[in-house]
Amino acid sequence: MSKEIMKDLKKKLGKKITDMAQPREKRIYIRVEPDKTPEVVEFLFLKYKCKFCTATGIDMREGIEIIYHLAREDKNMVINVKTLIPYSKLEIGSIGKKIKAFRWIEREINEMFGVKFIGHPDMRRLLLADSFPKGKYPLRKDFKHSDVTDEDYDYERSGI
Repeated sequence: MSKEIMKDLKKKLGKKITDMAQPREKRIYIRVEPDKTPEVVEFLFLKYKCKFCTATGIDMREGIEIIYHLAREDKNMVINVKTLIPYSKLEIGSIGKKIKAFRWIEREINEMFGVKFIGHPDMRRLLLADSFPKGKYPLRKDFKHSDVTDEDYDYERSGI
């Protein structure tokens, strides 16, 4: 079953896929370049009958990797779309611009890792207090707790 899905995805997405792997029977990983990511994820969500589960950010040596986790329930399969955004240009097109379900997780990844989602309709803070210093990203490896103070976490002052 999963081999058929991989073959079908390769046929439909073609050169947008830079790598594809199946580490487990019911999981497929697709690697794409950042500029192709919105198109691939939108295809999976809108045309390939996948449901959006979540997205995760990982601070890697070369940049921030985002993994979009989508479920194809009728095939009992999880399809993960992986992309690496280099530190030199931490931005990617917003999927939330077209599909509302992606908006909150894009805001969270922006806040925690510093990735800018181009075209996102509402990049207000979601988790951190407004008083938290701009340019500090708590889930990045270079974040130091000594760079912030208790006042930076003042949620009352932020109105949260």
